[in-house]
Amino acid sequence: MPYVCGVSGKRTKIGKQYKRRGLAKAKGGVGQKVTGKTPRTFKPNLQKIRVVVDGKRTRMYVAAKYIRRGMVEKPARRRFPASA
Repeated sequence: MPYVCGVSGKRTKIGKQYKRRGLAKAKGGVGQKVTGKTPRTFKPNLQKIRVVVDGKRTRMYVAAKYIRRGMVEKPARRRFPASA
């Protein structure tokens, strides 16, 4: 299963990590120089949760940002009778 948010479509992005040396000009140096660029991935904070889609309960990956915003409907909590 791909690492994709079911609500927003967020997925893994490809980028670079830059290594620098030197002191910034704003701090009194002569500026920073890039000494290396290596590939890296940026992954969204996906959580596998139960959601209600078209009246049916299902599990899907959803970004934590959208869970906090309340953009997914969670199923009602089931109450179990107390044991006698």
